[in-house]
Amino acid sequence: MNEWFDVRLFTEVFVTLFVIMDPPGTVPVFLGLTSAMGAKQRNQAARTAILVAFGVIVAFAAFGQQILSYMHISLPALQTAGGLLLLLVAMELLTGKMEEPQPSGNKGVNVALVPLGTPLLAGPGAIVATMVFVQRAGERGGGLAEWVAIVAGVVAVHVCLWLSMRFANVINRVLGDSGTILVTRIAGLLLAAIAVQLVADAVTQFVQTA
Repeated sequence: MNEWFDVRLFTEVFVTLFVIMDPPGTVPVFLGLTSAMGAKQRNQAARTAILVAFGVIVAFAAFGQQILSYMHISLPALQTAGGLLLLLVAMELLTGKMEEPQPSGNKGVNVALVPLGTPLLAGPGAIVATMVFVQRAGERGGGLAEWVAIVAGVVAVHVCLWLSMRFANVINRVLGDSGTILVTRIAGLLLAAIAVQLVADAVTQFVQTA
């Protein structure tokens, strides 16, 4: 079995991405971003966000280093951009703009793409971590067992993310409108803190490499 599946690497990939992408922690943010949607729209947004996040992670795993090198973009720059975008979303959550009803269903799709799919789920941390795992596997020869383990770890984390958002409807019914608004404000505060931390870490890396 070890010839085609590296259990140790799978565990390392899964645990690392699970901690970074934080499926349980996405529930309040997901509820806040989709507070103006019905249950069906929310489920659709969850599916779209997972597909977007998975696509972004796979794309950067396969071509990330080449893309960044070609465009002369450093990892700290990518991290700063993601942090600033999340900060804008956090401000909308804190001020209640996300709760305003929209005239069409396009809003749900847009939220599922950005910021939910990326950079919230497939953010700089998850992208860089996946790129590091792929780079390490390539340096060691990249046997079938290692590649299968990396792919399985990425898929397993996205399944956990989908499950957490799929059952967000249940949490929403339990909380009610007032509870959802409270969770939205808390999510905005937490998201703002995450965004500031991303920017601070990027600035530290800029200083260290200067």
